[in-house]
Amino acid sequence: MTGGIYAVPEGYNEPVLDYAPGSPERQELQAMVKEMRAKEIDIPMILGGKEVRTDDKISIHPPHDHQHTLGYFSMGDESHVNQAIDEALKARAAWQDLPWDQRASIFLKAADLLAGPYRAKINASTMLAQSKNVYQSEIDAACEMADFLRFNVEFMKDIYEAQPISSKGIWNRVEQRPLEGFVYAITPFNFTSIAGNLSAAPALMGNVVVWKPSNTQIYSAYVLMEIFKAAGLPDGVINMVFVDGPVGGKVMARHPDFVGVHFTGSTEVFRRIWKAIGENVMLHNTYPKIVGETGGKDFVMVHKSADARQVSTALARGAFEYQGQKCSAASRAYIPSNLWADVKEMLIKDVKSFKMGGVEDFSNFINAVIDEIAFKKITGYIEQARKDKDAEIIVGGAYDDKVGYFIEPTVILTTDPKYLTMQEEIFGPVLTIYVYSEDKYEETLDLVDQTSPYALTGAIFALDRYAINVAMRKLTNAAGNFYINDKPTGAVVGQQPFGGARASGTNDKSGSYLNLLRWVSPRTIKETFIPPEDYRYPFLQED
Repeated sequence: MTGGIYAVPEGYNEPVLDYAPGSPERQELQAMVKEMRAKEIDIPMILGGKEVRTDDKISIHPPHDHQHTLGYFSMGDESHVNQAIDEALKARAAWQDLPWDQRASIFLKAADLLAGPYRAKINASTMLAQSKNVYQSEIDAACEMADFLRFNVEFMKDIYEAQPISSKGIWNRVEQRPLEGFVYAITPFNFTSIAGNLSAAPALMGNVVVWKPSNTQIYSAYVLMEIFKAAGLPDGVINMVFVDGPVGGKVMARHPDFVGVHFTGSTEVFRRIWKAIGENVMLHNTYPKIVGETGGKDFVMVHKSADARQVSTALARGAFEYQGQKCSAASRAYIPSNLWADVKEMLIKDVKSFKMGGVEDFSNFINAVIDEIAFKKITGYIEQARKDKDAEIIVGGAYDDKVGYFIEPTVILTTDPKYLTMQEEIFGPVLTIYVYSEDKYEETLDLVDQTSPYALTGAIFALDRYAINVAMRKLTNAAGNFYINDKPTGAVVGQQPFGGARASGTNDKSGSYLNLLRWVSPRTIKETFIPPEDYRYPFLQED
């Protein structure tokens, strides 16, 4: 029983460690990477707190060294999805009855475990199995995940505190109830923190969760489950199951107690999920919440007044950090003719200076793309650009998969603003640039808005404030996260809530209270202290 109205610890952004040579964090992480690389791990599904293994073992390999084996995970089937749902529903009553401050304590402890004793382990697992360099892993797996957990607790408190007014003689209040069933979390490979938050956010609000991580993120997902358990999360609240997407989706869409899906992934998959839910909506006990963040074809729009050095740096970082495998990565850029020569020279110089290789060498800026499927898709776009007359590769373009799935950061220059790689999401280290006449700024803004079906992130570079204002007006619906004189990546929890619309998702803004509102169902309560005892109103009396 809650005996007070508690203030929660104020959310804050976990400081990013720099891992400089000789620093304690660098030495600890190097030792952890070496240790985890040297042993093979057997990863089970976690259903109702129990480890569940099968004979169908899938091997895990570093994308940058695909002949090396990190371990195996047990692939499940439809029966395991049903078991996960059963375990979640068994845990539901006790978890929803637990006071909110007790739930908060669990996830606040998980944040401190992430930032402290598990920091090296969560970073090393992300580096090895997802091929992220040390800095990309630090800002993602350790810092952003801790940020999600801490800020979500503060947002939860704010949601509960938002109460209606009460007239004299009555007391109005709103109760935010957990949803009446289970939430299905489908999570991506590219961010350990996003994967963890998609399962943890609904759970914090009192829901039970079935979590299906991407096969290429299972290593770090398993570490997160270890952290949740160490933080005191009760068995069955979050259940982790490994199945093919269509297998889990079929069970989810047809189960009567399915109440919501929390998704990050491709637009195509999300549309199939939405369709399946709609076709089976008569089977559900309530209308499911559908929350998804999908693809992006993120832009950098440059005005003639911009600083060329700042633009080239934003492109180098925004397009190529984590090999462009961010839904927010800069993928298309519009450069005015007066700046192009300088931007081109500096960008090519930067790209040629990138060092590429395995994550074990901390000096590598570029690592491998996630798997063979991604490698073939991305290199297909590069080869197409070599053939097309309206495209030219001005730097990069080489690739090799003998040891790892390595693709050089590649910049394509096109004369066609509607060229293939200006429109389609590539999800790899490929940036396409269109050079426009410096005097056709507003016409080019229209091109930016109309070229892609996505609307996730975008950036405007300009020193001219009037030009910035015009861009903000014309690109109102082109990006859910809009950056002024900055790259379109790197949203920080508590500072830039993340999400986009159009083909980029439902824009429910992870990293804010808006997302948590999707995982509750409000009940309005009105209490009258002295009820009337006569139906007659005064106006009924005769004169």
